[in-house]
Amino acid sequence: MAAGVNGPFKADHVGSLLRPERIHQARKDKSEGKISADELYEIETEEIKKIVDKQIEVGLKAVTDGEFRRRFWHTDFLEHITGIEGYVPDQGYLFVGEETERYNVRNIGKIGFDKNHPHVRDFKLFNEIVGGRAVAKQTIPSPNQLFNAGIRNYDIYPDVEDYADDIVKAYQDAVTAFYDAGCRYLQFDDVYIAGLNADEIPFNDTDYSVDELIELALRVINGVLEVKPDDLVITTHLCRGNYRSKWAFEGSYAKIAPVLFAKEKVDGFFLEYDDDRSGDFKPLKEIPDGGPQVVLGLFTSKHGELEDKEEIKARIEEAAEFIPKEQISLSPQCGFASTHHGNILTEEAQWNKLRYIVELSETLL
Repeated sequence: MAAGVNGPFKADHVGSLLRPERIHQARKDKSEGKISADELYEIETEEIKKIVDKQIEVGLKAVTDGEFRRRFWHTDFLEHITGIEGYVPDQGYLFVGEETERYNVRNIGKIGFDKNHPHVRDFKLFNEIVGGRAVAKQTIPSPNQLFNAGIRNYDIYPDVEDYADDIVKAYQDAVTAFYDAGCRYLQFDDVYIAGLNADEIPFNDTDYSVDELIELALRVINGVLEVKPDDLVITTHLCRGNYRSKWAFEGSYAKIAPVLFAKEKVDGFFLEYDDDRSGDFKPLKEIPDGGPQVVLGLFTSKHGELEDKEEIKARIEEAAEFIPKEQISLSPQCGFASTHHGNILTEEAQWNKLRYIVELSETLL
């Protein structure tokens, strides 16, 4: 498919944006009891209104809430899944050069989706703010994130296939809930399947082989997609870690491409390609012609320097050797603030980069 009515667009972005200082201060004030939860929520809403306007101003056709109400890109959503709770572990995720803030989720009961999930409520308000001026894009962690090591409770789910079945059903209900709330562009953020490419899988605690884990990941995603309405766009974003401009692991897409690129029934793949950690473009040949849109993350969100136009042009042409150019879109390789800390660049640099991506998409694609 070419760039669609509801996305992905020729110029797109992954989702998260740098939190303004006003939100950082409000979070601090809330933690110290100086303001209420309702007051924090209103401040977040006011700042979301500003960044919706700004995204439209720089030329983006799909806008997000910047994930301004979240601390982490994944835990805030997952801890409101029935049977999952948030907690503080003994160690954070180990990134290159840094350990992350310590927070994670774990399985404490049978998994399901609560129709009162706060992110569904938040989307309704966000969609009202957008008001039809652009496509309101919702990002949530992929169902495969629940297969990360240490999350599944083996007493509750001794069989990983039973665990998978309940995850699929929960996410089917989530997809339906967001659709009923008005969402027409939904993105699954997936560090887990990107990790299946690494020489040493960073997040596995099953006795499955790599090939079996890849097949399981495909079954889970495609199982969820069985309930996807025709006018709902769902994409997968693959990431190798994004925390204060640091990364967690490396590895090309070669291992997963013959299965996930070839058979995953999403409308688009957002792929990291901002440096050599992601390998070359050869795995793109596995994506069917006329199939999912390939959103090339050729621009880094980890620093503010603008990429060279001629280098971007050359890389697009290189990718076009493996996939038709009409299936190519452009974006940053990841969000600008996958956690509340944000990457090491200024808000001005963030907006300049997004504006630059829109401009290059119009001249190079």
